[in-house]
Amino acid sequence: MWKGTISFGMVSIPIRLYVATESHSASFRQLCGEHMSPVRYKRWCERGEHEVQYSEIVKGYQVGGDDYVVIEDQDLENLPLPTAHTIEIAEFVPGTDIQDGLYVKSAYYVEPEDAGRKPYHLLREALSATEMTAVAKVAFRDREHLCSLQPHEEMLIMNTLHWPDEIRSTEGLKGLAEDAVKISPKELQMAKSLVQSLAEESFDPKRYTDEYHEALMTIVNAKVEGAQVVEAPEPSAAPKVMDLMEALKASVDAAKKQRADKSPPAAKPAARKKAS
Repeated sequence: MWKGTISFGMVSIPIRLYVATESHSASFRQLCGEHMSPVRYKRWCERGEHEVQYSEIVKGYQVGGDDYVVIEDQDLENLPLPTAHTIEIAEFVPGTDIQDGLYVKSAYYVEPEDAGRKPYHLLREALSATEMTAVAKVAFRDREHLCSLQPHEEMLIMNTLHWPDEIRSTEGLKGLAEDAVKISPKELQMAKSLVQSLAEESFDPKRYTDEYHEALMTIVNAKVEGAQVVEAPEPSAAPKVMDLMEALKASVDAAKKQRADKSPPAAKPAARKKAS
């Protein structure tokens, strides 16, 4: 979806970017409730009172009132920005410095062109050896993006990042103040035990499945076949309010039992022969 170069000091690495993820969200069509046919939206020109074909639409930037400046695709290609065709690395930061939860947006695979294979893998190995992440800027899809480059297995991954002014302030969130609560050492120790009892050696996304999508397809297939749709079970009675320590202890015990149920049974020791 983008072709250009990575500028690494005096080294230029010709690369291509490919979108690394895809959405599997359920897609619903809007239907007319009477005729059960899809609802179609027309692209309508208010001044000329006529429908406009997609091929006839141009990009317009509003400069005031009803005044617009038409922007052609060629104008965007010729923007006076080095980042329009180059990912220029500005700095390197520790790999753990970028907060995934706030800054990371979309992921892209970075593939080197034939002429850039050696410097590409040199950069990848250097980042891996130093445990650093490259920070750069790149322009595509009608805007400039802050981005990061980091090694992933045998390749480089680029993530677009939110700009600092896109991160909303936490001011006004009343529940964040720690002075309003007191945590006892026993409560903290029990919470740590719960975390440790549910801990895994590493993250493996294959352990998780999209159960919502599976449940939705069950309903869709049942309706297609004319079968009765299986309704969700009624929620059980509201759980009783528990003391925090009691709830933590019960959670730890349940987690340990769940871990024990998943563990393979231990092999029985071989029986010793009696001496004759």
